[in-house]
Amino acid sequence: MNKDKLLKKFGEKVKLKRAELKLTQEGLAFKCGFDRTYISLVERGLRNISFSNLSILAEGLNTTISSLTKEL
Repeated sequence: MNKDKLLKKFGEKVKLKRAELKLTQEGLAFKCGFDRTYISLVERGLRNISFSNLSILAEGLNTTISSLTKEL
């Protein structure tokens, strides 16, 4: 799988998990200490997330890194 498809698929998983928790992008960004635009870029597959930010994001979504990256 190429990088663009991988980032898009990951972003879709983040968006789905956020929706399950009934969080807005703004709410998730606040929980994680990120800007809302950063969350938007990640969800649309336009931003490659660092490992440290992935850890923070997983915590903000009440899940694990492996759950977010499983089956990518």
